[in-house]
Amino acid sequence: MRYYKLTTIITLLLTATFTNAQVTTQWGPDGFVKIEEGSGGFFANLDAGDRFSRDHDQAGDINGDGIIDLVVGARSDDDGATDAGAVYILFMNNNGTVKSNQKISMLEGGFTDTLNTGNFFGYGVAGIGDYDGDNIPDIAVSAPVPPNRAIYIIHLNANGTVKDFVKNSNVTAQGLSAIGDINNDGRIDLVACDPGSDLGGTNIGAIRILFFNSNSQIMPMQTVLINPLSGGFGTGLFPEDQFGGREVAMLGDIDNDGTKELAVGAFMSDGGKGAIWILSLDNTTFNVVSKLKITEGLNGFTDTLTIGVNPNGTAGANLGHALCNVGDLNGDGVPDLLTGANQQNEGWGYILYLNADKTVKTFTRINNTDGGFGLILDPQERFSRSISFVGDLRADGTIAVNYGGGAGGTGTLYLLFLKPCEFIQQTGFNRWSGGNILFTNWDHITQSLTGDSLTFEQCTFKAFENNAANMTYNFNDGRCICMDSTATLVASTEMSLAYSNQCFSGLLSTNQYELNSTNQTIVYPNPTQSALILKTDLVSFSERDRLQIFSIIGEQIYSSSINSQQTTVDLSKYPQGSYILTTSINGIQKTFKILKE
Repeated sequence: MRYYKLTTIITLLLTATFTNAQVTTQWGPDGFVKIEEGSGGFFANLDAGDRFSRDHDQAGDINGDGIIDLVVGARSDDDGATDAGAVYILFMNNNGTVKSNQKISMLEGGFTDTLNTGNFFGYGVAGIGDYDGDNIPDIAVSAPVPPNRAIYIIHLNANGTVKDFVKNSNVTAQGLSAIGDINNDGRIDLVACDPGSDLGGTNIGAIRILFFNSNSQIMPMQTVLINPLSGGFGTGLFPEDQFGGREVAMLGDIDNDGTKELAVGAFMSDGGKGAIWILSLDNTTFNVVSKLKITEGLNGFTDTLTIGVNPNGTAGANLGHALCNVGDLNGDGVPDLLTGANQQNEGWGYILYLNADKTVKTFTRINNTDGGFGLILDPQERFSRSISFVGDLRADGTIAVNYGGGAGGTGTLYLLFLKPCEFIQQTGFNRWSGGNILFTNWDHITQSLTGDSLTFEQCTFKAFENNAANMTYNFNDGRCICMDSTATLVASTEMSLAYSNQCFSGLLSTNQYELNSTNQTIVYPNPTQSALILKTDLVSFSERDRLQIFSIIGEQIYSSSINSQQTTVDLSKYPQGSYILTTSINGIQKTFKILKE
């Protein structure tokens, strides 16, 4: 990890007079649940080779118990025919374990269509909200292999069985992603991923943005095909890149220029290292108006990706095989991106912290040794080959995300929890001394780095990984020292900053939350049917004081400056459900769970 100086921050540090401790909120690990046959409450008699978890998504609250449920594909299930495929509805407990499940296949769950051998029903799945107006969320499922190539819109009963379905034939989707309602017609729109498309070159790949009518049928005249030959993409892709990957991620308007950004992987790009394209889409045509490529050594991503042939015959690390928007995890006002390189060693997950210009600000890894989750992954796990955002499953202000893996063909789903952790900066230039060092990349005697220079976000994850109560960080050289609670504060002549890690996982208040003893923010009424009011006792504001609201799938739906003690947000046009409100006031970031009735 190479360090790039944050010139603006350094200048502020050199010129500022510190009068109050500053607080920043970083989202960090809070455990995981492993869901596979016989583990995590999941019992389904999976067979070897079923490939459970090749795709998955949150499906909303199907059974009406107030807890988010999941849809998970098992594309190689053999019900009715070899590799015909199946999907599972997982009814969840708050703690991330499975309460019960319902299988949907040719033989179970009320699905009545005939699937062919090798149809791979469940290769792509997506939660799409309530498409048929019965107040029960529905799902989309792809079966990408001819002669029965199709995308099914499946209207569900509350018990997870099929009420009825609409078959949209002759659409290839090796992955499906819900991207929110980008055409404002009241229905969640989908992206069908087709990395094997030969339009423009062998396996060059493509995506299709799909819009559905009130009868759950694709509107072909409105479908947007994006590949080297259409949709405004232009140059940059090459044969075998497999543009489209398995999932895409709608990021919203991250650069505030009026266009929405869509992240799309090309996991075999650059000899198999993989790449991610950030596409800016026209608001009317949804064609590409600009694009930016992220890969090793390009646009801020500095990790080294593997090359060469893998044991399964593929090549390289496969960065960008799967993607999802996870919201703003470092409090800078820009949504961040979960991705992975599922062929890098055991499979590495990545949090890519994005800049507003769509480049990578920094990143952290999630694997056997990094990230702080305590994962134990098989060398052939292929962790991160599928990723999805779940939301506040535990109803305590944490967020959950799913990573697919599994060394064998049966399949495993890792449900990871992330919690907001306050890092309280002590007033002035200080460092922690005298305690037990849990991690360091700095030698005080030689005054030099002994390891990689780390960014602030990377240093906080070292604190998470080592359960460190105290952290010293220096923005000038990227030194990071994590210590236990016995450390004491001493002055720093090298302009280091000392932080206390006040990590918590409790309820983030449904009515109000105190930022600190002298600066209180209240959000009310919560739940609300329309107006949401944010009040603060701060009397002076700057252009950096802002609020954002994200949907349950991580899409930013609202953003506003905070320039008075009371800010009103009109939520009347948004659907019922849970939302995440984040605020940045006087350098302090906070998160609230909002319920819209």
